[in-house]
Amino acid sequence: MPQVYSAPLVVENVSLKQYNTFGIDVSARYFVEINHLQEYVQLIHEQKYAHIDHMFVGGGSNLLLTQDVNALVVKISFAGIEVLDESADFVWVRAGSGVNWHDFVQYAVDHKWAGIENLSLIPGTVGAAPMQNIGAYGVEIKDTFDHLEALNLETLLIERFDSEACQFGYRESYFKHAGKGRYLIASVCFKLAKKPTLHISYGAIKDVLTTNGIVNPGIREVADAVISIRKSKLPDPKDIGNSGSFFKNPTVSAAESIRLQHDFPGIPHYAVPESTDIKFPAGWFIEQAGWKGYRSGDAGVHVNQALVLVNYGQATGVEIKELSEQIKASVLAKFGVPLETEVNII
Repeated sequence: MPQVYSAPLVVENVSLKQYNTFGIDVSARYFVEINHLQEYVQLIHEQKYAHIDHMFVGGGSNLLLTQDVNALVVKISFAGIEVLDESADFVWVRAGSGVNWHDFVQYAVDHKWAGIENLSLIPGTVGAAPMQNIGAYGVEIKDTFDHLEALNLETLLIERFDSEACQFGYRESYFKHAGKGRYLIASVCFKLAKKPTLHISYGAIKDVLTTNGIVNPGIREVADAVISIRKSKLPDPKDIGNSGSFFKNPTVSAAESIRLQHDFPGIPHYAVPESTDIKFPAGWFIEQAGWKGYRSGDAGVHVNQALVLVNYGQATGVEIKELSEQIKASVLAKFGVPLETEVNII
């Protein structure tokens, strides 16, 4: 017999401090945690909650809350990892959207499935990964993404999205633009390789491997190197509230790149695949503008990584947002380069 799901318990006036990695203490008018998609469908059928705004949260790692949320906040906790198919060279693995992203990466590494080891220790959930097209150290989600399944919130039907339908860009996807607020991602499937192609030239991965005396690394060694690098540069949200990289790395035209390299000799930059544009590290601009280690009250810029804004304890979302605006204005004035936020500000 098919399992019957009932609507989960909705609670009023709940603090969201533990549901966002910045640790911002604002309240949700209503809050509910759901463990299965059908629980949410049942909830929708309850008229009391069908006509108010719904806000979905996973790990809360890409969120800056600046005010109380006058909506139903839905904590997505869809679990489960399963193999859908495999061949001699690949395995297709599906994970529930509520699965912790780093845990999923480690699960893949433990099973010797390659392709996402460079994305170790990125905070958040599997469901948020394609929304942001998360990436690090030369690898992005789109490189191993196969498809996802999402609930159409208008029709309440499950739809399947392949890579083309997701419209992946740099920290962008369909779900941040035309599809924003229209879907609830239920699960994501990745096509992972049994025969790894390692990406170790980006960032300090190769240096860490060399320092550790590793000549012929596997995906475990690469994952461990990435974890080591991230721990050395980025604060743990359990210790200091933060949302990882607050700004996107700006991409500029070739002509603008020539100007920047002329005016600021030695500025780091990277080619953008399949494009004439050039990418520059936002953290470099912020550090050169004098913001690294800055602190005003409990809102600040991390001492080891200027790309990360932090809450040292009691900062409000408004204070962190105001700091981000000051940084953007400063970088624009000094370098003529506009910065875009990677974090969703609410």
